[in-house]
Amino acid sequence: MRKYLKFILLTLFAVLILWFFGRNLDWKEVGQSLSKANPLYIALSVLIICLGYFLRAIRWQVLLEPITKSNIRELFATTTVGFAAIFLIGRAGEIVRPMWLPMRDHRVRPSAALVTLALERIFDLAALVCFFAVNLLWFTPPPGREDEFRYVVLIGWSMLAAVVIGMVALVVYQRVADRFINWFDRFTNRRWIPNRVQKIMLSVLRQLSSALAILRDGRQTFWLVFWTFMLWLAISVPTWLVLLAFNIQISFSDSLFIMGFAAVSSVVPTPGGAAGAFHTATAASLIFLKPNIKYEDAAAVSIIMHLVYFAPAIFFGLYYLFHGDISIERFRSLMSSENAAEEIETDNPDFESETDHSPLTTEH
Repeated sequence: MRKYLKFILLTLFAVLILWFFGRNLDWKEVGQSLSKANPLYIALSVLIICLGYFLRAIRWQVLLEPITKSNIRELFATTTVGFAAIFLIGRAGEIVRPMWLPMRDHRVRPSAALVTLALERIFDLAALVCFFAVNLLWFTPPPGREDEFRYVVLIGWSMLAAVVIGMVALVVYQRVADRFINWFDRFTNRRWIPNRVQKIMLSVLRQLSSALAILRDGRQTFWLVFWTFMLWLAISVPTWLVLLAFNIQISFSDSLFIMGFAAVSSVVPTPGGAAGAFHTATAASLIFLKPNIKYEDAAAVSIIMHLVYFAPAIFFGLYYLFHGDISIERFRSLMSSENAAEEIETDNPDFESETDHSPLTTEH
């Protein structure tokens, strides 16, 4: 009941934001603006975003490599199913990927999938902040916006500093992981801490330590950084192309500024891929850069950009969801937080007893 109530409340919140976004819009003008968009640029943007989802799968394989072998085809399928779930039900859909992949590739345990996805989010945040902050070095604010831009610069560099501190903390944790886990085991061995909770936390810490071993391997670290850079390039270029599709004279540097606001707004946990919040933030950042642009034109850009980001995942995700060989009932049971916790706690040992006929991992 709590799960359904939460979904309903988030849906209502999304509707409220969408209402706020569109309350003063002339939708006829929005439609006219949409009709003038260059379809070639938009089609090219969608193709590059599709490539971006494949790059996510390759990077996930790199993150899993210190722990286990994995199948690039199943990683791509799981990635698109996961992002389709995020679009349909909001950020609660994040649990789909670590639960779905072990059912498709029995070599990957839920806890391994979970910690590598947590690392994926960390590196995504680091890449986004780096793109945004470094771009500020040569970014020129629009006339009359200099005061507001000083706050943006302060926030951007503060986030970059936080990312650097976080990365250092991960490296330190990997080096002292064994001692920390032993200490944590003793510290949490208390009557008031449920044994099940302790096992889950210890399992995640061990898998995190294994996944972070990638930072001690120069070759793997190179591939992790390389694929992360290529992924965000595959997001930033379509962002620029969508803006060009509307014949907006804007530089690639400006598009990175807009991408930063769009990406941050997408973490809002509402269904529809942060519907409303994404559109409002994207349109506002575009108007910040181009004060003379009409609000209806900025709204049209945000609508198309949202579709470009999520439409490929919805298409591929629904295809794999309905053409897979996974029981829907089994999947629904794993979506339960209690059952998901049990899978992580036990590391799903029953997977090891099943024969895996998946192809071997690909080379990078």
